[in-house]
Amino acid sequence: MERMNDDILKAIDLALADEWEAAHRLVQRHEEDATASWVHAVLHKIEGDIGNSRYWYRRAGKLAHADDEPRAELEVIRGEISGA
Repeated sequence: MERMNDDILKAIDLALADEWEAAHRLVQRHEEDATASWVHAVLHKIEGDIGNSRYWYRRAGKLAHADDEPRAELEVIRGEISGA
């Protein structure tokens, strides 16, 4: 679990640094996890692939966030993982 959270946090950092492909590779390792799926959804939103993004939002149970601003959303996810 700790390794997974570390990977998800690293993926958030990479996404915020515009390193989309590296972030995507990290979250793909944890597709069974709802939080990783949420980050995956945000990544596809950043990419402009809205259909794929919505798929991952549904898998994460976070479809209500589909219209959120991506960078702010990634910070919210970081806070949830970190307990902040």
